[in-house]
Amino acid sequence: MHTETIRTIVGIIGNVISFFLFLSPVPTFFKICKAKSVQSFKPDPYVATILNCAMWVWYGMPFIHPDSTLVVTINGIGFFIELSYISILLIFSDWPKRRRILIALLVETVFMAVVVIISLLCLPAIKLRSVVVGALCVIFNVMMYTSPLTIMKRVIKTKSVKFMPFYLSVANLSNGVIWAIYALLKFDPWVFVPNFLGSLSGLVQLILYVTYYRSTQWDEDEAVDKQPNKQLELQNPTAHNQV
Repeated sequence: MHTETIRTIVGIIGNVISFFLFLSPVPTFFKICKAKSVQSFKPDPYVATILNCAMWVWYGMPFIHPDSTLVVTINGIGFFIELSYISILLIFSDWPKRRRILIALLVETVFMAVVVIISLLCLPAIKLRSVVVGALCVIFNVMMYTSPLTIMKRVIKTKSVKFMPFYLSVANLSNGVIWAIYALLKFDPWVFVPNFLGSLSGLVQLILYVTYYRSTQWDEDEAVDKQPNKQLELQNPTAHNQV
């Protein structure tokens, strides 16, 4: 089988896995809609992911990095999914939190506009555009690993994996591995680096899961209900790379 065909198949599989990761917070947002309140949940990861998806869509444009259609498709879909999450948060947030979200979105819009203008007007060579935009994408992805690192620290501290769902950890590992393979088939360092790191992150999560599974107190349902932020953050795929 031709390498390009294999790469396309792997990319499609990556799109499917990433799509379901993007949808993983849906049950929690149903609860938010039902309660008509976001309570004390912080929208930061979702706001950050909108910019992350927009950056990867721009990176995948043929005049930035050719032959990256599957990178564009999943991040385009992810952008609108995350935008719907933000819309729900805006609807059910109080004004101070709503204002912070709107200001953050405005800053991201300005930043994205600057990136687009610089890419088109100041970087005439496609290769140079790819390097600059790709490097920015990697930086944003690495910054987003703060969330899973916080979760892993919590697991080690509490010796409990209650807030680190097993299947989500498996999905994140699979997602990282698939996209890393995709990047290797037609070497793309900017896609490979964050997904390699994502694979390591997913692997460490599974190791922690196996290590602390027996010491987890699963019957402490009350404690879970009192910490909606942790549950929602863990179900949020934005903490991991999607391309």
